[in-house]
Amino acid sequence: MKLSLTASTNPTPYGDVNTLLLLLLTKVQAILREKLIGCYLYGSLSLGDFDPASSDIDFLMVTAEELTGNMLEELRNMHADIAASGLPYANHLEGSYISRAALRSYDPHNASHPTIGVDWDFHVGQHGSNWIIERHIVREHGIIVWGPSPKTLIDPVPIEAIKAAVCETLKTFWTAQLAGPDWLRPREYQAFAILTMCRALYTLQQGIVASKPEAAAWALQALDSKWRPTIERALTWRSQHIKDDLSETLAFLRFAIMSAEEWCG
Repeated sequence: MKLSLTASTNPTPYGDVNTLLLLLLTKVQAILREKLIGCYLYGSLSLGDFDPASSDIDFLMVTAEELTGNMLEELRNMHADIAASGLPYANHLEGSYISRAALRSYDPHNASHPTIGVDWDFHVGQHGSNWIIERHIVREHGIIVWGPSPKTLIDPVPIEAIKAAVCETLKTFWTAQLAGPDWLRPREYQAFAILTMCRALYTLQQGIVASKPEAAAWALQALDSKWRPTIERALTWRSQHIKDDLSETLAFLRFAIMSAEEWCG
């Protein structure tokens, strides 16, 4: 399989990100060979709100079949080597390896795939309903690093399905965070939570998946002015790692979850 240099050397405006992506793609191709269908970027890079100081590099590898055995071990070792390379962003890779058949549309009964993240090691793990939203982002906004158009691999995702996924995530994962877990205390994660709530409310009301800064700009105008300091603070906390008081963040989470009931029922 030949590497498409035109598509893979400069997929983003960030030189260090491109260097890392080319390394990742080359190593994955060497392991998977003809089993690799495509490599795509989603998340902040594809939505135009990548922050070099704080953002992760969200990637999706599409494979011809489910990966097992030695290939998983080789990928695990490969990711460990990249993390130890010292390259910029080497520890900011967050992505999944999903087979072409499983990627077509979200099926909770076929949602266990290899994944790696900033906060978790490479493993085969369950992908929740948020992957309905991620599929939409990859299909409509994804950056092709290598491979065919993602629109050929993913069915259109109806806005009703996206809204339902937002509601489920709010009712399950985010409701569970109202207890104030320790992982949420660093300012960067509080910013993530607040801006994610802004995007959830924006999606439910406007029927569009927007970047977090776009959703925050909307929220500053659309929500009660008492939340303005909280949202503005979140925009400045995205790259701050120190732990801080959770009170305002938890109050905003409660407000957002309760507000969503208008659309979620």
